Amino acid sequence: MIICAGRNETFPFATPIGVGLIESAMNFTQLCLFDKPEYIVFIGSAGSYGEYDIFDIVESSSSSNIELAFFNDDCYTPLDNVIKTNNKILRDDTIVNSSNYITTNDILSKEFKQYGIGIENMEFFSLCSIAKEFDIPIAGVFIVTNYTNKNAHQDFLKNHKEAMDKLVLYIESKRLITKK
Repeated sequence: MIICAGRNETFPFATPIGVGLIESAMNFTQLCLFDKPEYIVFIGSAGSYGEYDIFDIVESSSSSNIELAFFNDDCYTPLDNVIKTNNKILRDDTIVNSSNYITTNDILSKEFKQYGIGIENMEFFSLCSIAKEFDIPIAGVFIVTNYTNKNAHQDFLKNHKEAMDKLVLYIESKRLITKK
């Protein structure tokens, strides 16, 4: 099953599950309870911490939930904040960080690279958490729309349409869907 966030990232071949950690967790849990899929491929956009360029495609089955305050020793968590899932679908590339906030501090965003984290996407951590709980293999396919800096939102808007078109072509080339 292919899923996506929704709102401005919808595809005719993907089920939208909501934007951010909470919406996606609620809706994906419902999906798993009532019609448990055999596998999940989540597709969507991502911001790059600097390792990847605009329009690069990144596949992953690892996610983290690390907030910027962590890098200044302004917080701690008793929870596991990195998840490696049971992916048998696509190759694993990089850890995807998830938060309900988009990083715009290019100095702090470089700290993510120190921990092997390459991109950010708002939903992936919650999806990996739930997939792991339900023992569902999950992978994410992301296209970089912006860097994590002050221009993140403007660049996302500017690059979004072209990125979604390129993402569909990539999904077709991987034969996850058939061409239109």
